[in-house]
Formats: sequence, structure tokens, C-alpha cells
Amino acid sequence: MPGLEDLYREIILDHYRSPRNRGELETPPAVKALGHNPLCGDEISVFLQVEGNRVVDVKTSGQGCSISQSSASMMSAAVKGKTIDEVRALVHRFKSMMSIETDDGAPDGEVKLGDLEALQGVVKFPVRIKCAVLAWNTLVEALAEA
Repeated sequence: MPGLEDLYREIILDHYRSPRNRGELETPPAVKALGHNPLCGDEISVFLQVEGNRVVDVKTSGQGCSISQSSASMMSAAVKGKTIDEVRALVHRFKSMMSIETDDGAPDGEVKLGDLEALQGVVKFPVRIKCAVLAWNTLVEALAEA
């Protein structure tokens, strides 16, 4: 019987092999933010379309390791349709799970991570944490421009 670690590995590989929300959105109305990890060469572009206070569409593109690309896929699926406040709380909760100190005052109490919990094993490999949070940092940049 497969263990939790095997299940998490399968979720990560599924998002890597079949990424969700892959592609680009026309800019404008969408904003585009670029993220790059110079240590390993991972690159992520986040296209974000916000109407009112809601993320109505999000797409990602880029290249890199399975962790960075599956994190981008999971992130895009998790934030699509959410309000800006819900997205900020999700970012805060995800970064807390990755053991990154966040001091933005955003509450994360009842935020459910779902498939994103599959990435919690990354914290055992500190050099890979930057791969997992690259899409999230790029999302924060896109939110600042939206």
C-alpha cells in the first residue's frame, strides 16, 4: 500500500507532466510578472487577470525542475477565482508551510492547501525551497501590478 510520501510524489509528477493553466494571457488586460532563480535556472512567468477584487484568470509558463513547474501549476489552480485577500492568505499559508518567515500580517488560520500540501516535503531539502516558492513570489509581483 503506497504511503503518504508516494501519494505526494505522484501529485507533484502529475502537475509536472500535465500542468494546469499553462500558457499566456493577453497583456493588457492581464499583467505579467517574471520570476527567475539564478541558482538553478528555473524561470516562471505568471499572467494574472484581476477584475474588481477577484483573480478571474491565471496562466503560467516557463521552464525548470519538476518542483518549480508543479508548484506553478498547483498555485495557478489554487488561486483562480479567489479574491485578492484569499490569494494573499494562501500565499502566506504556503510560505509558512515552506518555513519561510513571513511578516506581512496576513492571517492564514483556516486556509486549506489541498494538493499544495504535496510540496511540504521540500522543506527537507532547503536548496529546493526556492524552487517551490518561485511561482508564489512571482504571483505576489503580479498582484502588486494588478
